Amino acid sequence: MSLNVVAVITAKPGSEDAVREAMKALVAPTREEEGCLSYHLSESTATPGTFITVEEWSAPSDLDLHMQTPHIQEALTVLGSELAAPPAIHPLNPLD
Repeated sequence: MSLNVVAVITAKPGSEDAVREAMKALVAPTREEEGCLSYHLSESTATPGTFITVEEWSAPSDLDLHMQTPHIQEALTVLGSELAAPPAIHPLNPLD
């Protein structure tokens, strides 16, 4: 059974452009990862500067590996000072 995940990343005021560009740069390499079934990045229209990824992974272990990839580790390092809060990562448990 696959794993669906939603991640919420919130930029500090004034850092929206930097976070937007860094998040966009993660899309292509993430989609190439083994175990990534889908990865979509959006920005909230209600709260600009709030970025949401909607992801599907083959297994929880694939998400674990994703979090250790160089592109994610680099983004977390670079964006650490640009974020209003740590990324909120929500693995989902389907109820239907």
